[in-house]
Amino acid sequence: MKFSLLFFVCIFLAATTFSQMPENGRMQAAPNIGHIYGKLVDSANKPLSDVSVLLMQTKFDSLSKKRKDILLKGLTTKAAGEFSFEELPVMGNLKLKISATGYKPVEQNVSFPMNGGPGNKPADGQPQAMPSANSFDKDLGNIKLNEDAKQLQTVTVTATKATLKMDIDKKTYNVEKDIVNAGGTALDVMKNVPSVNVDIDGNVTLRNAAPLIYVDGRPTTLTLDQIPADAIESVEVITNPSAKYDASGGGAGILNIVLKKNKKTGYNGNLRAGVDKYGAVNGGGDFSVRQGKFNVSASAMINQMNGKTNGVTDRLSLTDTPQTSIHQTDYDRNKGQFMFARFGVDYFISNRNTISLTGFKVHGEFKPTSVLNITNDSLYNTGTVSDYSERYTNTNRIFNGQGLQFGFKHLFPKQGEELTVDANYFEGKNSNNSFYTTDYYTNGAGSSIGGVGQQKIIGYGSDKNFVIQTDYVNQISGLVKLETGLRAALRSRITNDNNYLYTGDSAYLVPAASTNYTNSDNVYAAYVSLTGSVKSFGYKIGLRAESSNYSGELTDLKTKYGNTYPISLFPSIFLSQKFAGNSEVQFSVTRRINRPNFFQLIPYTDYSDSLNITRGNPALVPEFTTSYEASYIKTFGGNNTFLASLYYKQTNNLITRFLDTGYNAVSGKQDYINTYVNANNSKTIGAEFTSQNTLTKWLDISTNINIYNSKINTDNVIGTSQDALWSWFGKFNGNFKLPAKFTMQLTATYQSKTNLPVNSGGGGMGGPPNMQSQSSSQGYIKSFYGVDIAVKKTFLKNDAAAVSLSFGDIFRTRRSDQFSYSTFFTQEYDRLRDPQMVRLNFSYRFGKMDINLFKRKSQGTSDNSSDMQ
Repeated sequence: MKFSLLFFVCIFLAATTFSQMPENGRMQAAPNIGHIYGKLVDSANKPLSDVSVLLMQTKFDSLSKKRKDILLKGLTTKAAGEFSFEELPVMGNLKLKISATGYKPVEQNVSFPMNGGPGNKPADGQPQAMPSANSFDKDLGNIKLNEDAKQLQTVTVTATKATLKMDIDKKTYNVEKDIVNAGGTALDVMKNVPSVNVDIDGNVTLRNAAPLIYVDGRPTTLTLDQIPADAIESVEVITNPSAKYDASGGGAGILNIVLKKNKKTGYNGNLRAGVDKYGAVNGGGDFSVRQGKFNVSASAMINQMNGKTNGVTDRLSLTDTPQTSIHQTDYDRNKGQFMFARFGVDYFISNRNTISLTGFKVHGEFKPTSVLNITNDSLYNTGTVSDYSERYTNTNRIFNGQGLQFGFKHLFPKQGEELTVDANYFEGKNSNNSFYTTDYYTNGAGSSIGGVGQQKIIGYGSDKNFVIQTDYVNQISGLVKLETGLRAALRSRITNDNNYLYTGDSAYLVPAASTNYTNSDNVYAAYVSLTGSVKSFGYKIGLRAESSNYSGELTDLKTKYGNTYPISLFPSIFLSQKFAGNSEVQFSVTRRINRPNFFQLIPYTDYSDSLNITRGNPALVPEFTTSYEASYIKTFGGNNTFLASLYYKQTNNLITRFLDTGYNAVSGKQDYINTYVNANNSKTIGAEFTSQNTLTKWLDISTNINIYNSKINTDNVIGTSQDALWSWFGKFNGNFKLPAKFTMQLTATYQSKTNLPVNSGGGGMGGPPNMQSQSSSQGYIKSFYGVDIAVKKTFLKNDAAAVSLSFGDIFRTRRSDQFSYSTFFTQEYDRLRDPQMVRLNFSYRFGKMDINLFKRKSQGTSDNSSDMQ
């Protein structure tokens, strides 16, 4: 039997060899049928994961006329410490190079029997043996790595992450060292991320449009003020998403928040607590254990809020007879707290299969209050009429949610081939109780109260989301990768808001001012993309197909609505060219969609806020955005990077707010009503520049400037379009290393005069009443700037403890001052929120880990507690 098998192998090699011999008689390369494998262990014979294993091949360099080691294949070991290389050449000498921070490097020559290599020579005087059937399947056994004590002494002070990392379709910003964010939320983090702007109400824009928010690569129902800053590792800015990502959401792009994760063997954790100048506290802790095949993590945190906002509004109503002016001052307190808890388990079934299960729970309770002082004066009329009123609002909102995330990852024997399956379920319930009291004075402020109006809104609802997605990746060759996937997103919602008015002490329901509905929407998608390179030229070409449907019912009226959108195609093209001197040029084109949601479509008027009445428009159609972007990146010595981008976006059938007039069922008068329309189109062109510089050992800075011009064509709606306006936005971030383990961070932002933003959301722009309809008007936001500073001191062994003090909006200049005008009114308003905010925070890290924790750094990565021992 052995002889027969040996004879078959020899015949196979001979046939293969002769079949590859051309007419000129020269031999071609031998078949790549070699296979080597083994396992890496430490001095205690424990498996080592995340170790770099490189397989080099010695080749003759025609330029230098010398033999050189060329990288043939490489990998990083998994939890079991195993490595495997297949389809290797059986001719020539190979060399295995193994490296991990904290261990001495290992090199080992590898060759197959027919090579006559150094490890396969026959005994002296003995003839070379014929290769056996297993000669090309070589087990290198357990390879032991010895600790390097000198390297361990220095590793804790040299490991840092690059602040900016650029891929072909996204930019990743490491935000872990931003100390001004300590004790804050994701909103505070976004204020320091290049390309991102955050206004006074917490509305986030990416290049002057609202982006989609992801958490760990998945869409989220959490808002940015519900995600603690201390839980965030990095933010991925995807200005022009490829076919792999959801096409829904318009052309603003995606902000993907990457949360911190445990990557070390052993246990580690951290505790933190803080307080701001209003007495709002924050606190939390994380704990992770990773050993063998399991990684268990748990985290819990609480954030209180007690913010204050002051504003002034002056409006001239042009349609009243006589014309009237409104002067309004408002004072808002945003009290409440938000709690978040998460528990997850990763199980490494083998070095090719991993499953993950994470559960989380959220709870929020908010009690905002507001006081509005409103003065109405008639103009150009004999016997001027003036009235004064004060409105007091007390609200109690409660939100409870929970969810599960399941993940499965399978690595095929072929390198670069993998399959992942992700399923996410989230459900939440909410309730709200708002009470409005309006005092009407007889003769202005300070006079007697002539009447009292009372209104109460009691609401409740629920939200359920289920998303399942599968992705398949196949490295077709060393330079070409195929990606494909399927996705289904299913969502249902129940909303009930009952509006009550008072007669004396008795409340009665106003059906015309109550909103009760159910709705569901589903999106189904499939994508395929091909990524490859030809020498220094790279490409990524993709195509995504999506279809969707929605249905809803106004439960009181038993009226049903629905629509089904056909399959739409969304191509994406990404091209890159690398040049000498660490420089690269990229170009991309994508197409995206923004479908109107149920709230924007239902032909029903929402009177829940008498000063902000809204109505849907069933005639809305989806908007489509085509985006073009060209980028140039240059990496200089000394950790300095420059990135420049040119971009252009055009959106057809832009969904935007529109101000109309109609009958108010609560007041019984004509009033302004916010609705939605499709504008002809919008166009944006701009240039963005980002620079990351290490000036000295104690100072590094980042600078971001975005220059843009935007124009909305609303000729089909109001007959005239707003003039295009050139604007610019800038950010500066400086990090200082000071003596005695002090660090300091200085950040600054500047926004020049710019057009009012487009609002295509379903629930308003934010801000106080009477200020919500400006996106349908012409006008601008006046220029403003803001400066923040923070200082941090680390102490205890290995700097395990830290205290930071931050001071936000030092000069009270980060205000929102807007002017707008339309056929109905002219208006100017000015608001200031939480100026000169001071936060004091304390954190403490602890843990005990195997030496494995250091090995990631040899590959240019680290994590948030890498300097602990």
